[in-house]
Amino acid sequence: MKVIKNYLYNAGYQLLAVLLPLITAPYVSRVIGAHGIGINTATNSTIQYFILLGSIGIGLYGNREIAYLRSNKQAMSEAFWEIQILKMVMVTISYGAFLVYLAFCPVYKEYMLIQSLNLIAAAVDISWLYMGLEDFKKTVLRNTMVKLASAAMIFMFVKDANDTWVYIFVLSISVLGGNLTLWPYVRKTLVKVDFRKLHPFRHFKPTIALFIPQIATQVYLVLNKTMLWAMVNSDVAGFYDRSDTLVKLVLTIVTATGTVMLPHVANAFHEGNEDEVNNLTADSFDFVSCIAIPMFAGLAAIGQKLAPLFFGPQFKPVGMAVCLEAIVIVLIGWSNVIGQQYLLPTDKIKVFTGSVVSGAIVNLILNLPFIYLLGLHGAVFATVCSEIVVTGYQMWHVRNILNLKKMFINVPKYVLAGLVMFIVVNRVCMMLDFTSTIKNVLAIAAEIGLGVVVYGGILLLLKPTILNKLVSIIEKIRSKKNG
Repeated sequence: MKVIKNYLYNAGYQLLAVLLPLITAPYVSRVIGAHGIGINTATNSTIQYFILLGSIGIGLYGNREIAYLRSNKQAMSEAFWEIQILKMVMVTISYGAFLVYLAFCPVYKEYMLIQSLNLIAAAVDISWLYMGLEDFKKTVLRNTMVKLASAAMIFMFVKDANDTWVYIFVLSISVLGGNLTLWPYVRKTLVKVDFRKLHPFRHFKPTIALFIPQIATQVYLVLNKTMLWAMVNSDVAGFYDRSDTLVKLVLTIVTATGTVMLPHVANAFHEGNEDEVNNLTADSFDFVSCIAIPMFAGLAAIGQKLAPLFFGPQFKPVGMAVCLEAIVIVLIGWSNVIGQQYLLPTDKIKVFTGSVVSGAIVNLILNLPFIYLLGLHGAVFATVCSEIVVTGYQMWHVRNILNLKKMFINVPKYVLAGLVMFIVVNRVCMMLDFTSTIKNVLAIAAEIGLGVVVYGGILLLLKPTILNKLVSIIEKIRSKKNG
């Protein structure tokens, strides 16, 4: 029940994370325009490299270590302070490297300086402590407060294209403020330690093992935007960012299980319960497949109409990019289960590293010719190919460890239901093409509702085993309330 509760907390926050951009993103895209969005995309993608250098895999490593040690409060407290001290040292070094870069940066220096608040925010981010403890309530409440405050400030202070710097400042200071709000809970969570006896650099080598896959992941998450900026212009980088934003908005709901399951699986693995680890992975994969496939099909069906309606007419090129990129919802959903929820907590770092490094290499190789020949769509194709490689690599290496047949048993049913849903929704989407914005909004809402009904109705006919598990969970919740 704790896993379900944590998932509901995390999924509830992820739903908020989806709903707020539905309000703020159209406003910001229209107010600061494609050029302003492009500046934010270009400068933020650059600062992410320095954040990566400063964090050196500590988020994932710290989450896992806290999950391992949470039964021993003294050892857990000492590990927390050692890991956090190491992080502060590395972020300080990274900020120094950033200042050197800034001295030679030819454009957008003032924007880059504002973006560096995100680097300071990374230094004080201790959300990994509460994730390792499976205390998602604190992080969810913190993130909810930050999101709401950020949205309010955007509407209050971002008024025209000259306020691009204000938009970047609001986003950055919100992250910093939100990370600081978790520190007051530390005193109640940890016990006193003798700082003279701490050895923070003993954690350096194992964090580097997780740093390598994070470098690779960053390559194919951020490099596309950087290369579009360099090879085409910042506006096209902004188009890619808007497409990626829309897809990732949907993806947040799918990957909500990863944050919840990592410490749970890590603890089961640490206790030597291998059967529970495998069962948790199979159930999670089935659940992710059930929701990822219809989300991909639905977004692909309405993407061309949704993007310009959502961001504004000048973002029309985003429509086709969204349709092409939507498949990564399924691919990342699967790799999130195998990589984030199984390989990392069970200490199979080499396979995880191999998958993301392979994806990064493919992305780097394909980006140059694809962006040169196809521009925006080329970057999208490179992204999709990278995710195919990552997911395929992971599945190949766990084929003899995990029961893939059990994991995929319901996937054909989800695919069939998703395909029928895509055909129906796409046909209706083409028919209901209004000139009025309000009518188009209502039409898309109706198409989403229709997709849910069609997909759900077909699943009831096909009867995948996940329906029985859902009924079982509902009965457990009811019995707990009655008891």
